[in-house]
Amino acid sequence: MKKIISTDKAPAAIGPYSQAIEVNGMVFTSGVIPVNPATGHIPEGIQAQADQAIGNLCALVEEAGCKVEDVIKTTVFIQNMDDFSTVNEVYSKYFTKECPARSCVEVARLPKDVLIEIEAIVLKK
Repeated sequence: MKKIISTDKAPAAIGPYSQAIEVNGMVFTSGVIPVNPATGHIPEGIQAQADQAIGNLCALVEEAGCKVEDVIKTTVFIQNMDDFSTVNEVYSKYFTKECPARSCVEVARLPKDVLIEIEAIVLKK
């Protein structure tokens, strides 16, 4: 049995997909980009975009009834691997203890030409 997770505290889906799906005690998020869900604004620069994207992801995780500490895996997509250390700096503000497993890959292009996108797998307790 699957449950659709949706919140207005994270950017709405811009295509035929759900923000997140819960199935068998696991939550799988779609990729979350750095769009302010209230205004539609995309901040400038990788630091501000990373903060917005990860904050959006956290809002989605919380809407699923979970905590950031319940995240077991993230995948981070960045437009430029030279931004890796800046992304790490922002990421470490959100994931502080028992950090999740993570992959980070450089991609040629992301939706709305943002600099970062992040997705997560969460174990619902």
